[in-house]
Amino acid sequence: MRSRFRSDRGLTVRMTVTLFLLGLLYVAFVAALVVLLKSWVLVVVVAAGFLGAQYWFSDRIALFAMRGRVVEREEYPELYAVVDRLSALADMPRPVVAVSEINMPNAFATGRDAGHAVVCVTTGLLRRLEPAELEGVLAHELSHVAHKDVAVITVASFLGVIAGLVVRFAFYSQVFGGARRDQNTAAVFAAVMGVSAAVYAISFLLIRSLSRYRELAADRAAALLTGRPSALASALTKVTGDIVRIPSEDLRTVQAFNAFYFTPALGSGPGLARLFSTHPSLEQRLAQLGRISAELGEAAVPGKAD
Repeated sequence: MRSRFRSDRGLTVRMTVTLFLLGLLYVAFVAALVVLLKSWVLVVVVAAGFLGAQYWFSDRIALFAMRGRVVEREEYPELYAVVDRLSALADMPRPVVAVSEINMPNAFATGRDAGHAVVCVTTGLLRRLEPAELEGVLAHELSHVAHKDVAVITVASFLGVIAGLVVRFAFYSQVFGGARRDQNTAAVFAAVMGVSAAVYAISFLLIRSLSRYRELAADRAAALLTGRPSALASALTKVTGDIVRIPSEDLRTVQAFNAFYFTPALGSGPGLARLFSTHPSLEQRLAQLGRISAELGEAAVPGKAD
């Protein structure tokens, strides 16, 4: 099903290239493990099992991890009204609506396709945003669903996850235990660790690059769908400013899911983490919205200098 979100050729090309490179990396990774561990059945079964679980149950896993629950229309009629309006405007199925009872203002979309999508907002976000700002945020999340970003990033991130799991498997498995601890075993162990670390590093960089671009693409699609880039810019400025004021220990509990959030749960201090962020900087996002606002003839975007 095609939605009315504008197609983004740049995003499609980047997602295709990234997945192709990750696919090559995945094939090489499995082949290396088969050679090193001499148990191709075990490697393939474990890898396929984790990939299937991530793809088919990503919505349930994400909701459970981020303390979200599916809500009924009677509980949040205004939220449902916005989602209904945007779904009709985008000509796509209405996703399941969920709410997470946490104070951090944020939102995320999950699910393998438009027919199995979930859009979740936090109570912290609902308390802070005006209706037009909330509409911009939800349009951003629906754009992720329409462009299949959720499925792509879930599959793409799988390789890094499996690389980490293989390191643990190699460490605790019987291959490296008991009487078989010798120089050959140590060499195999070192090779598995080295291959897994290299795979994780490469997949990490590829996914972060794709993730930053897809966030800009979702901002652009949301601004064009609603026709109000200034409202989305206002939401971005407000949410980012409020997240900065949340204690670091509270942010650490949700940072593992930054790739799925509307804006990342990062503190205000500079650090290496920002260089490898899943999202572009606030300045980049506001600059793009400012250009779209000028194209649409809208009033100046909040936080964007003339």
